[in-house]
Amino acid sequence: MRDPLLCGEVAGIMPPGFHLNNSPAALVGRRDVHRPLILLSSSGTRLIHEARYCDELYLACFRNYRAVARHLAAGHERVALIGAGSLRQFREEDQMCCAWIADLLLASGFEPENSKTMGIVERWRGVPASACAVFQSADYLRRSGQTRDLDFTLSHVDDLDASYTVEDGEVVLSGELVFNAAM
Repeated sequence: MRDPLLCGEVAGIMPPGFHLNNSPAALVGRRDVHRPLILLSSSGTRLIHEARYCDELYLACFRNYRAVARHLAAGHERVALIGAGSLRQFREEDQMCCAWIADLLLASGFEPENSKTMGIVERWRGVPASACAVFQSADYLRRSGQTRDLDFTLSHVDDLDASYTVEDGEVVLSGELVFNAAM
């Protein structure tokens, strides 16, 4: 790749030689959008890599959870929702996003795999994204001076009407290359 923009973190810390931390607020203000983006996330990148042999793999977050649920409901009979987690924990914000997607799938006729799944859906049903402000991840962002990222995340919920999938190691949107997820 020519002059890639390296963004990301390992254990919450930007690796040496990277241009930006895992910061949506810093990324959205950049003007050099012609540069290829390589994004590394300790939990997300690992999950994408480990799930590379799935028949189909979709990426979801607060920004596109509703679009992903619509896509899954329209094209699949059975799905597994997996939160990336962090430090071997199924973080509250990951539970919340998975639960929101699951709740929409339940409304379209899907059945939960078990009572634990249903319990997570019921716990987070109707809970606003702003509830994340009290979770451990939000505390980390505040302690590390990354409140712009917390604010960005909480103010960009369900604002992308797009579903992203991983095909042959590349993240794609409606057949267009978004970025290469190969390792």
